[in-house]
Amino acid sequence: MIKKLLLGTFCIAQFSFILANDLKPSPGNANGIEYLQTVPKTVIIKTKKFKIRIDKQPNGNYLYQSWGANTKITAKPSMIISNGDMIPDGSGGNYYFEFNNNGTIYQVWRNYLTNSSKKAPYTLVVIDSNGKEVVRQDAQVVKN
Repeated sequence: MIKKLLLGTFCIAQFSFILANDLKPSPGNANGIEYLQTVPKTVIIKTKKFKIRIDKQPNGNYLYQSWGANTKITAKPSMIISNGDMIPDGSGGNYYFEFNNNGTIYQVWRNYLTNSSKKAPYTLVVIDSNGKEVVRQDAQVVKN
């Protein structure tokens, strides 16, 4: 009887330990808006024309680097934009990175919540200095 009681207690302790380690930290809060997904420190995505790497910098801002789609990421980037921001989009987990390059805005949207399971996980949007959208390309994760 004591062996069964000890075994049961041991099993409960093990399951509790496993569940405690599987819990995610509480959702973050940015600009007063809570979001449910964590933002990775580095994201590498690929569109039809570009490879894009976004890195979180020690100062809290983000760095945008891009290459041609067929260029190795170890090569020198064709474009580098610093001081980008991560902007939450609602409370469901969507967000986007925004970078300003001499008036041209580069946005990389993370699409957690969509009405289609076929929707790409990221979208690159480029807006020129006149506010006109000049590029919109879906992107797949190369590394996340």
